[in-house]
Amino acid sequence: MNKKKLPKAIRPGAARTRSAASEAAVSVDPGSDAKGATMTADDTMATDTLAADRREMATKTVERFAVYAGAAGIIPIPLVDVATVGGVQIQMLRRLSQIYEVPFSENLGKSLLISTAGTAIPATSAVGTVSLLKAVPLLGMVAGAVAMPALSAGATYAIGMAFLEHFASGGTLLDFHAPDYREFIKKKRNAWRERRKGVGEPAAAENHSE
Repeated sequence: MNKKKLPKAIRPGAARTRSAASEAAVSVDPGSDAKGATMTADDTMATDTLAADRREMATKTVERFAVYAGAAGIIPIPLVDVATVGGVQIQMLRRLSQIYEVPFSENLGKSLLISTAGTAIPATSAVGTVSLLKAVPLLGMVAGAVAMPALSAGATYAIGMAFLEHFASGGTLLDFHAPDYREFIKKKRNAWRERRKGVGEPAAAENHSE
């Protein structure tokens, strides 16, 4: 008796071949690359948005603490004003560390603030020097009271922006090197002074590459 051949469409071999072809088609779905590219673009956009939000928040934080430091500079007692300004700056640094999720150490933070101020701010206009003017009767007190708030605010703003740039670039307290920001801090101090005069700070000054 001759065996009847099965239709080609349902032969076991044909079924296996068709199944393998289907799996191969799925594995090389032409839309997969496009989907991956879309996800990458979305991830990049989300990262950029987060970075922009952090910078905006951090910038506002620095500006706010600069104003606080200026208010602290009004304190009429020599060196007490310096200590108060230092306290404002360490709190600013703590807040910036939180925004950028950087480990914070108060002792290390104080050390870095002192070294940064010493490196980037001229001794002739140092906060401590101006503070001591308040000990001089009459003219010294007046001069110190006028100069100290502006100097404290400007120095705090410039130092805060330096740490902002450092954290935004992926740095931490451990690898912050004050001399690297000498010129940057100088420009930021000048920018703050101009802003107080109503001129405003150029947007380009926000970049560390200046």
